Amino acid sequence: MPLAAVVEEAKDYVNGLDTMWVLLGAMLVFWMQPGFALVEAGLTQSKNAANILMKNFVDFMFGSVLFWIMGFSLMYGAGNDFIGWEGFGFIGSDSNVPAECTFIFQTVFCATAATIVSGAMAERTKFSMYIVFSILISAFVYPIEGHWSWGGGWLSEMGFHDFAGSTVVHLAGGAMALAGAIVLGPRAGKYAKDGTSRAIPGHNLILCALGVFCLWVGWFGFNPCSTVAATGFDNAVSMSHVFVTTNMAAATGGIAAMFYTWLIDGKPSLSMVCNGVLAGLVGITAGCDCVDIWAAALIGVIVSIVMCFAVGFIDKKLHIDDPVGAVSVHGVGGLLGTVLTGIFCNSAIDGSEVSVGVQAIGAISVAAFCFVVAFVLFTVIKKTHGLRCDKIIEEEGLDIYEHGEACYN
Repeated sequence: MPLAAVVEEAKDYVNGLDTMWVLLGAMLVFWMQPGFALVEAGLTQSKNAANILMKNFVDFMFGSVLFWIMGFSLMYGAGNDFIGWEGFGFIGSDSNVPAECTFIFQTVFCATAATIVSGAMAERTKFSMYIVFSILISAFVYPIEGHWSWGGGWLSEMGFHDFAGSTVVHLAGGAMALAGAIVLGPRAGKYAKDGTSRAIPGHNLILCALGVFCLWVGWFGFNPCSTVAATGFDNAVSMSHVFVTTNMAAATGGIAAMFYTWLIDGKPSLSMVCNGVLAGLVGITAGCDCVDIWAAALIGVIVSIVMCFAVGFIDKKLHIDDPVGAVSVHGVGGLLGTVLTGIFCNSAIDGSEVSVGVQAIGAISVAAFCFVVAFVLFTVIKKTHGLRCDKIIEEEGLDIYEHGEACYN
């Protein structure tokens, strides 16, 4: 076989491995959808379980279609520093991976951002209006802020580092979740007349714990497969390192939450350990490629402890009802993890030079954009069609009234 033919065959083999690596990542990240569904269903009341599951289906179904029609092009199309504007319906290739492979990998990321919002608005939102906002997230909000960091926009030009989405996915989702929870208001009976917070326990911690394990597995696609290439020694080293740092932050995040609740409340809380694991995963996502293993462990501890504090502060001091802790886990965790990347980044690992100032500017800018846009959209919906379900529906459950069926009979 001529040398030129051997070289071309080798190129096809390399590109094939890269493609399979990214497609594997897409499958793993998709597995996070049932993870989010189980966590949210488990931490809320049984009378709303079918509604919770329906919203998670909506996020991925509508997100897939809308991200294909325009979201992917707004995020990655040629345009300016603030928005892409080319190739609606599809766009060209990226790196060594065919365009369709890149598209499906980014589609599952988009669906993740939309799903985060669902948890903070659980148990009192009109299903029809949730569909409207889910569409707007996938078609406009996520793609525009994503372009700033990952599509060649102004944040990427500043040197902003968000390897797999602490800010682009999680902080963005957390900021929109905060806006939704504020506009929507707390669930009926959540706060007494004197402002005292009343616990509304979730109906099944088994579902919650199983969902966290699903998310933990999914994160091994979320972070390591964001290398978008599997061939070459450098990529092999990077993939392995990201696997280790991702897992380490999750483990120390769970440990920190366990001891925090044990110390503060006298007993280790399973639900808070679940959120501690997720907070560690969210926090390490920005810098999983460029921090040492010990730094990953420390990031998991820091983010988890701050998350535990934020859950109580948001609930008892700010009186913002977030049934699953989405704002604390994804919003606070994403913000803190992004900034900590600037502190702990080791340029010797992958050559990244990360500035704490740039990290803070990027995180705050994305959070502010997503919060303001979401707050305006939710307010418009509230003033026009109505965002919250009727009182009788909230009291008796959304499952029967909104969907005509229940998860438990």
